[in-house]
Amino acid sequence: MSIYPSQDSEIELNQIDFLKNRYPDNVIGFSTHEQTDWQFSVMMAYAKGARTFERHIDIDHQGVPVSPYCTLPEQADQWFKAFKKAQEMCGAPGTAKRLPPEKEVVYLNELVRGVYARTDLPAGHAISDKDVYLAIPLLKGQLSCRELMRGEVLRAAVAADAPIHLADIDSPYSADSTLRRLIDERGVAPQPPEPDARLRLASKD
Repeated sequence: MSIYPSQDSEIELNQIDFLKNRYPDNVIGFSTHEQTDWQFSVMMAYAKGARTFERHIDIDHQGVPVSPYCTLPEQADQWFKAFKKAQEMCGAPGTAKRLPPEKEVVYLNELVRGVYARTDLPAGHAISDKDVYLAIPLLKGQLSCRELMRGEVLRAAVAADAPIHLADIDSPYSADSTLRRLIDERGVAPQPPEPDARLRLASKD
């Protein structure tokens, strides 16, 4: 942008997209001369792919006024902080799928629905939608909504409201050792059932 100074409506940040497509092997820069913004434009330019930046910096000196398109030191401080924040928020280069951190994997696994038997199901039964329901928590080794294919045949009987584990069904997932290990390790460990409240009350009488 060569208007000194430029207004927000004159910055035309979409030109970064145009230049990236036209010159894919070149580093695209952003030279900014606006006088109204010390944060948003640099953040947006970085997010769009600009990787080199230029800005005029000036100070009040001997009565010579600062040009309206120049940046004062305190404004440059805001500008650099905004640039660093943009880097932090954009994260890794968008050239490959991101790998979520372990804490995100654990959090998301806690929200995945596990497959539970709606009624008593006998061995040899082919599972249909009416036979199961989905609920949290997902237990270790349990079939989740991600793997439920319908039509899986039970290798063993499963009681009503009990989790259906991968080992309980005849499934192509069982043949893949890597998938089987992931399913066995994800989710939460099953907790022992709490004593029946009526039994607790009876023990107090």
